[in-house]
Amino acid sequence: MKNFTIYVALLLCLMASKLSAQESFESKARAIADKIESITKEEKAALKAEIESVNKDLEAGTINKEQADAKKLQFAEIRSKNIETRVGQAQEELKELVNQKVAGKIKDKYSYVYGIRYKIDTKHDSIRKNRGERRTTSQFVFAAGVNNLVTDGSVANSDFRYWGSHFYEWGFTSNTRLFKNDNLLHLKYGMSVMYNNLRPTDNRLFVVNGNQTNLETSSVNLKDSRFRNVYLTVPMHLEFDFTKSKDKDGKKIFRTHESVRFGIGGYAGIRVKSKQKTKYELDGNDFNIKEKGDFNANDFIYGVSTYIGYKETSIYLKYDLNPLFKDNAIKQNNISLGVRFDFN
Repeated sequence: MKNFTIYVALLLCLMASKLSAQESFESKARAIADKIESITKEEKAALKAEIESVNKDLEAGTINKEQADAKKLQFAEIRSKNIETRVGQAQEELKELVNQKVAGKIKDKYSYVYGIRYKIDTKHDSIRKNRGERRTTSQFVFAAGVNNLVTDGSVANSDFRYWGSHFYEWGFTSNTRLFKNDNLLHLKYGMSVMYNNLRPTDNRLFVVNGNQTNLETSSVNLKDSRFRNVYLTVPMHLEFDFTKSKDKDGKKIFRTHESVRFGIGGYAGIRVKSKQKTKYELDGNDFNIKEKGDFNANDFIYGVSTYIGYKETSIYLKYDLNPLFKDNAIKQNNISLGVRFDFN
């Protein structure tokens, strides 16, 4: 448990530089998400143009098919690396932003009092009412914890390190109160990016053999072996919020995320990429190998999830209903357990 606590703390305490108090946390997080989307679109558009140029050269007869395929592969690798590097920088910005929110160093553009939104007027150092009570609010979600595979209904005697294998997830949700005069039931829905990591035990790594993806012992002594799958998902939960309503001027006022909360639901999405990373030393030289491909992993993901907690912090459990690999003889399903934060 100590290692898990340290891991979560490191994720939440990265790079504590000061951010502007003029912009809301939500707007900054959305700006980063838009940046990630823009990066992906730019690089894909550039790759498309490069491939079209290669096809024109092939049609003109200036290069042969083998040369064309080699050029396409080279361009694809360059654009993939560009996406990984640029998106990685944006993800670091997001981690820093989460740290600032947790530390209370970001002031939102809006303040909420008894479920009513007020706009902060910094020029006149006053608060004025902006609009009435809303039944739908939005949150930024961040989760992190341990990750593993369920084999024959259990994670006992796992082929993967219990504390070394981890997951993290970030995204945005909307939370709608289902009944006008009752605060218990809410529908929570949105979009998330999930990162599931597995670290095999006993000096092993994944090897693709036809339509099978197997764990095999490495011929060299591995310093690290990690297999990562990234998914873009749409989660949906029925949330029970036990925050009590308040009476003000004879009217009921509803708030959220002020007491015990319990959510149950699921998610569905697509696999964005898979990557295996290995590190080892050979003849005094350090090697850092990154392999990208589909590894026969399922392109789609769907599962069930639940969380229970107090205010913005919850214990979070999610389980994939479909196996990680498409055609493996032994079906193994991903399972994750961790801490989840829903920031209003």
